[in-house]
Amino acid sequence: MAVQEHAEHAEDAPSGGPDPARGKEFTHRFGLPTATALVVGSVIGTGVFALPSSLAPYGMSSLLAFVLVTLGALALALVFGWLNKRVPGSGGPYLYARDAFGDFGGFVTAWSYWLTAWVGNAGIAVAWVGYVEVFVNKSHNPWWSIVIALVGLWLPAAVNISGIRNLAWFQLVTTVLKFVPLVFMATIGLFFVKTSNLGSFNPSGLSWLGALSAAAAIALFSYIGLETASVAAGRVRDPQRNVSRATVLGTLVCALVYILGTVTVFGTVGRQTLVDSTSPFSDSATAIFGASWAGQAMAVVAIVSGLGCLNGWTLICAEMPMAAARDRLFPTQFAKLSKKEIPVFGIVAATVLASVLTAFGYWSFEAVFTNVVLLGVFTAVIPYLYSAAAHLYWLIVQGRALNWPHLVRDLVVTAFALVFTFWALAGSGYQAVYYGVFVFFLGIPVYVWMKSQRKEYGETPVPPIRYPADSPYFLPPEQP
Repeated sequence: MAVQEHAEHAEDAPSGGPDPARGKEFTHRFGLPTATALVVGSVIGTGVFALPSSLAPYGMSSLLAFVLVTLGALALALVFGWLNKRVPGSGGPYLYARDAFGDFGGFVTAWSYWLTAWVGNAGIAVAWVGYVEVFVNKSHNPWWSIVIALVGLWLPAAVNISGIRNLAWFQLVTTVLKFVPLVFMATIGLFFVKTSNLGSFNPSGLSWLGALSAAAAIALFSYIGLETASVAAGRVRDPQRNVSRATVLGTLVCALVYILGTVTVFGTVGRQTLVDSTSPFSDSATAIFGASWAGQAMAVVAIVSGLGCLNGWTLICAEMPMAAARDRLFPTQFAKLSKKEIPVFGIVAATVLASVLTAFGYWSFEAVFTNVVLLGVFTAVIPYLYSAAAHLYWLIVQGRALNWPHLVRDLVVTAFALVFTFWALAGSGYQAVYYGVFVFFLGIPVYVWMKSQRKEYGETPVPPIRYPADSPYFLPPEQP
């Protein structure tokens, strides 16, 4: 069993037995509404508000890519829900990879996901700045843009450090405030679509398959975060039920808002205007109402949305390394909790790194948001790939715990999720792959150092999970 507290409780729990603290690690926990808000709030950030501009170069082919990515995201959501029922507790993909593939698989997943979290925060902050600059720094002076981005990164960090109750309240309020206007754009806004604005299917100059893959890699960034309920599962009440429900429900809600909202923006703003825009939803709202106040109101929604998204992701930045640190695969500082049960070190470290990347991006990337997005997608796909592979591996080895209809369903969905991750990886682009591989392999010295601190050579055996007799995954001993 990939026991999150295996290193700390080795003397308290029987070898191979389930840790009774798993899923009940924290005093203050939240229910299904907040878990769903965590998923929706983490998925729908400022990325959706900047996404149409990044997809515009690929024309209508990007909408087809969005539909395909949505199917892949739903497959991943189902896989994460199933995995949490088998391997519950905070840590999500890290726990699943370590359970199936041992310490190194768990470390690689935790390292990649940790990179995704703070790199993604940098991307969210950059998109957030574009909407703040509807009101201030309209000349887009890079120095002031960096200052604004730093405010956007550190304000949610302060909310997180103040305690889980403030975090949950902030997450619910910001999710509601941003969701209502987005639903308006995804429904009423469709009546204002002009087909002349939609343009050609593939104006990018790439082959249709190349355009589809490139657009899909960008679109996948908009779904990063669908697994956040599983990453923070230890903070969720009744995680066996609520994590799976929150993951699937949150992903479905986001899918509808994303696809229909993007159609509205594509159909109300000219393609070339979209390509050059830093606030496409504001441009769309202005076109619909014919007044600048509408665009400014949408900019306020995007600002609130970005803060809510950064609030959720700031928590996630610390949750997975905390789980790995408890197994002594990350530095122990990540496992330390404040009196309010908050991993302050992990939050501060991730926010500092996101701040540095944001500042670097403004001076080194021509298309800051798109480049940061693609780097985040590359590092996110690795944990997704490991998670889908872990579930497929379990189904092949232990699938007899399920009846045949469920086994076939799970195999098909998991295989589709695995293929989807490879497709997304291929569409990340050469620059993202170059930087992504570089930062990925930076983790190897960290792993060597952590293993040397444990005075270990080779893999540490991970005891298998022993399910209770009333569990749907219980397998009676095989007869000799």
